Amino acid sequence: MAYKDWMIRTRQIGACSCDYGCPCEFNAPPTRLPCEGVMAMEITEGHFEDIRLDGLRVAGAYRWPGPVHEGNGTWWSVVDRRASEEQVQALFTILGGQEQEPTTGFAIYASTIANEPDPVFADIEFELDLDNRRGRFRVENVLEANVVPIRNPVTGEEHHISIRPHRGFEFREAEMASATFWSKGALDQQHDGRFAALSFVSYGPHGLIAEESFPVRAS
Repeated sequence: MAYKDWMIRTRQIGACSCDYGCPCEFNAPPTRLPCEGVMAMEITEGHFEDIRLDGLRVAGAYRWPGPVHEGNGTWWSVVDRRASEEQVQALFTILGGQEQEPTTGFAIYASTIANEPDPVFADIEFELDLDNRRGRFRVENVLEANVVPIRNPVTGEEHHISIRPHRGFEFREAEMASATFWSKGALDQQHDGRFAALSFVSYGPHGLIAEESFPVRAS
């Protein structure tokens, strides 16, 4: 099947209520229920046909009552208020799993969503320091996440570790970290010291686009 031409190269922060490592990456059930969290991405370069998406940010809060694949999830979108009407439509098309293979990441997650509260259009603060396993994002009065390195419980030293799924659909490699985050409004949650993943990922109609190298290796 032919799809419209699009590509986004992103910097991402994701956090969820599970223990470090996130069982989803190992085909295992959540360590806590409901499965919920927040995420944000900054598009460093991207387009949907002739619509440029460079520099735009998106974020969201989510919840599934059980394992993701069982469905009945809730996804609450936050879209960069700087986006034009045509850019917004392009972003919703991509993130909603349209114009792409049904086995790609956005399409898989979209198939598990049953509830979508009205989106928020707002300024999205976003910072990511992949080398130092730190990051943050914030949407005023909606959601916030602060990410720091995992600490060794005995020595207090930073613990650096990454995940490299050979056949994953979310990313090819991500640095693990510790997140404190919340969201309120259409989806209320609050978590401290939970799973976080920091990554640079590129996507297109056929899924992940292989990059020449990951920007950092765990030291």
